[in-house]
Amino acid sequence: MDMMGTLNGDDKISEVVRFLIAGGICFVFEILTLWALVELCRFYYLYASAIAFTAALLINYVICRRWVFSAAHASAGSFALFAISSVAGLGLNQLTMWAMVDICGIWYILAKVIAAGVVTVWNFVMKRYALTGI
Repeated sequence: MDMMGTLNGDDKISEVVRFLIAGGICFVFEILTLWALVELCRFYYLYASAIAFTAALLINYVICRRWVFSAAHASAGSFALFAISSVAGLGLNQLTMWAMVDICGIWYILAKVIAAGVVTVWNFVMKRYALTGI
């Protein structure tokens, strides 16, 4: 990083790759949790989606803070911003899930894949800002 706190090209690419790996791990966890809650525990898909999203969010926070963004200065305030941005991400997730399943008639797992795509860019921008201030 330079004095202005910006990343050079290689660091940016590395950061995005780490973000995608962390997101992939959390996505697999979230899909499996969603499936288990719906199919095994018989939860309503939107409740299961919110629970799975929140569990994956907590795992993602730890991974992002320690590995993706190397956020040495992360504080309670940065967690609050991270959490607020994630609540907005949860809202986007739930709205997309509802629209895909209830309006379009798409299978809830495929709807989750679509919702994840919708939320990914939002999450990267907001989590990066929350954890690094950049």
